Amino acid sequence: VQLQASGGGLVQPGGSLRLSCAASGSIFIINTRGWYRQAPGKQRELVATITGSGSTNYADSVKGRFTISRDNAKNTVYLQMNSLKSEDTAVYYCKLVQAGIDYWGKGTLVTVSS
Repeated sequence: VQLQASGGGLVQPGGSLRLSCAASGSIFIINTRGWYRQAPGKQRELVATITGSGSTNYADSVKGRFTISRDNAKNTVYLQMNSLKSEDTAVYYCKLVQAGIDYWGKGTLVTVSS
């Protein structure tokens, strides 16, 4: 299983970005997808997850601002990020969990700065 994340970049505070993570390889129907982030000097933290049935979970810090979604036909998960703040600056990683195995993609950098 390979995961390819894209969509990061530089954005001003209050702006929006949409991250995508495409999965390829042997993808099971039942899996959980997620986004995590790691800011400089901090541990990696959960941002949002979505199950195969569409149930979602968000970190308190992003609730109401970020939306995770998935397109099972494309094996792709998205993270719509609105009202971005400087503290959202981090490398964002996508994750896929299936059959008890975690798969990680390479990160994509999001920088929120004026």
